[in-house]
Amino acid sequence: MHYIEVNDLTFYYDEEPVLENISFTVDPGEFVMLTGENGAAKSTLLRNILGLLKPGKGSATISKVNSAGEKLSIGYIPQQIASFNAGFPSTVLELVRSGRYQQGRWFKRLTPEDHEHVERALLSVGMWDMRHKKIGELSGGQKQRICLARIFATDPDLFVLDEPTTGMDVEARGEFYKLLKHSSQVHGKGILMVTHDHDDIKEYADRHIQLIRKEDSPWRCFAMNSCSTPSKPLS
Repeated sequence: MHYIEVNDLTFYYDEEPVLENISFTVDPGEFVMLTGENGAAKSTLLRNILGLLKPGKGSATISKVNSAGEKLSIGYIPQQIASFNAGFPSTVLELVRSGRYQQGRWFKRLTPEDHEHVERALLSVGMWDMRHKKIGELSGGQKQRICLARIFATDPDLFVLDEPTTGMDVEARGEFYKLLKHSSQVHGKGILMVTHDHDDIKEYADRHIQLIRKEDSPWRCFAMNSCSTPSKPLS
């Protein structure tokens, strides 16, 4: 089965195509990175996949069920998600723990497994030592990290991540990529991640999808053992 399936997708802004003939899949247990130059409509492609935008042609679908036949859960991180102000009352730990109160569990006590998920999530983004800080006291990059940690704490089946490592140093990025790889390889999560750090991440990702274009043409899918296109730029 495919968690994400994109078939011959073309998307227009007004009447101008910005994406054309995009086809690829993301499966359970697969870590896929999506790259392209600035302006390559990567975020636009993610929003088409998530149903926030509608393709002009073709289709982009997400499976309704996971590999166990249960309702698929999605963890989506858009660019620069963190927007907490200085008066935000929660601590880092409280916010990330809230990710474990899913599907009607608000009045249940967290289990040891829940606490382990939370600790692992905060360690993965280098924020465990700051777990008792108020969120409003953090920098923008630190707020971005705890948003990532909260998504990990929810334990989704499918991660859709748009430039998630903004504000992280090299060491923190490495730990984050290791956790993604563990999540896909050991726990069968599907991962689609937009990134500029393809040199850092290539040892962890299973496949690389790249958006390219020739001058004055829409962005198209290219190469990397993933798109259903020739392994050379399209004319």
